[in-house]
Amino acid sequence: MPHSTSVRSPAAWAIAALLAAGSLLSPTPARADDAKAREIMKKANDRDDGDNQVSELEMILTDKAGNQRVRSLKSFNKDKGKDALSILFFLSPADVKDTGFLTYDYDASGKDDDQWLYLPALKKTKRIASEDKSGSFMGSDFNYSDMTEPDLEKFDFTLKREVDVEGHKTWEIESVPRSDAIADETGYSKSVAWVRQDNHIPIRGVRWVYKSNRMKFLQIKKLEQIDGIWTILQMEMDTREGRETVHKTVLNFKNVRYNQPLNEDFFTVRQLEKGP
Repeated sequence: MPHSTSVRSPAAWAIAALLAAGSLLSPTPARADDAKAREIMKKANDRDDGDNQVSELEMILTDKAGNQRVRSLKSFNKDKGKDALSILFFLSPADVKDTGFLTYDYDASGKDDDQWLYLPALKKTKRIASEDKSGSFMGSDFNYSDMTEPDLEKFDFTLKREVDVEGHKTWEIESVPRSDAIADETGYSKSVAWVRQDNHIPIRGVRWVYKSNRMKFLQIKKLEQIDGIWTILQMEMDTREGRETVHKTVLNFKNVRYNQPLNEDFFTVRQLEKGP
């Protein structure tokens, strides 16, 4: 989901996860692209989501037995021209404290985004390879591929219908990758997003996990304007197998601040290993 003015904030994970897609794959999938659907997705990508953002967040992981793990994080995000820089740090509990994640999200079509994960127990920084981006991010229901914006040129879009979702008029849009390799990298085999017509924010999505009978359901639970910018304050991603929820991730955001004094030098592997 390339962007021109977007910030790669954790709240933007939802946008990436809702707009990224896979397909109902065949060896040579049929091409079908809808110009109106593509324009809607482009406007969703290009919407103003602020710059130089700092926020705190709570990640709640729940397994199918109802056991919960709660993690606290801090996130920093900055635009660099049309690209976006993001770095986040786990603050607690002890088993993940000081773990860091750095992302360079490039706007240019065809250029792979860069991601690094710092593991304090090993005192080692791992670069996330393309073939690993379909893996779970820190045990959550988000993949590494959900953490950056997919390249719109790698997907075809279809506007299925217009429908009300929780009192808001939305466009229901299906996305299909243009190759099996893209589906393999993202980890999904089909995606549908519901995009609000008043602000071009996807507020609900369904994704089919690639080569699996599992599905993921993403929903924006709380959305408010901060400094005139539509900001996600709560979202959840459920992984289901049939009707059973096998895992769930809830993200709660607080103290979201824009236009903070963030230097580009802060978004480096050195800072990742040093901490916030």
